[in-house]
Amino acid sequence: MIDTHAHLMYAHRGGYPGGPQAVVERAIAAGLRHLICVGAGGDLAEVQSALQAARQFAGVSAICGIHPHDAKRLADGDGSDLWAGVEAACADPSCVAVGETGLDYHYDLSDRQQQRAVFVRHIELARRLNKPLCIHTREAETETLELLTDHGAAQCGGVIHCFSGTAAFGLRCAAELGFYLSIPGIVTFKQPGELVDLLRAAPRDRLLLETDSPFLAPVPMRGRTNEPAYLPYTLAKVAEILEIPPQQLADETTANARRLFGHRLDKCLAV
Repeated sequence: MIDTHAHLMYAHRGGYPGGPQAVVERAIAAGLRHLICVGAGGDLAEVQSALQAARQFAGVSAICGIHPHDAKRLADGDGSDLWAGVEAACADPSCVAVGETGLDYHYDLSDRQQQRAVFVRHIELARRLNKPLCIHTREAETETLELLTDHGAAQCGGVIHCFSGTAAFGLRCAAELGFYLSIPGIVTFKQPGELVDLLRAAPRDRLLLETDSPFLAPVPMRGRTNEPAYLPYTLAKVAEILEIPPQQLADETTANARRLFGHRLDKCLAV
């Protein structure tokens, strides 16, 4: 299995029992072969922490960018320095994608115009580097799809991470943009939204798995700090919905992740 989206920088803040090495050790014991660490905060320390994890542990890759919550940071006086640091991090060989970026109209922690402008900058950077995009979208499906389409995101590809939107939106992203859809532990919840309908309709060669740890721990781990070692619970539920053996789903989603993010994902987890 590959966890395509985990926020391991929280381990550096003491958010995970035993710290980052223990997280990786538990992931290995749970059967994960690779995990992708996301550094997408409002400062370079969070961005660079993802690269640090990728350099520290074999079988860890990075995704770097500015979260839509923090788009306003690029309007600050040091915004140009922040963006220059993001560009450098995304160009690093350890970084396999640009993001997470997108639009969040649920919390609106940054002005919507700022979110759109920063989103477009990420799309242009991903195209320039020929790396895929990692997309966060909440209550902004129409504008997200419009911006991805209008700014040529199909050329670099990408993934809608922690997918929890409408099935129609997911199917359009897959069909029109060739994007992948990453399924989180939400699929195990009593009310998983339209995830079940999406899974039954989506092409299986566009499905990925993720924890989005430390958030959204799957059943039966609800209430705990989520971590990559809990990915098997999500895999088991998705396999049940698709009526296929869990090992088949593990093989398919691993192949999908390697196709999207590249051969760096051939490296296996080790401490």
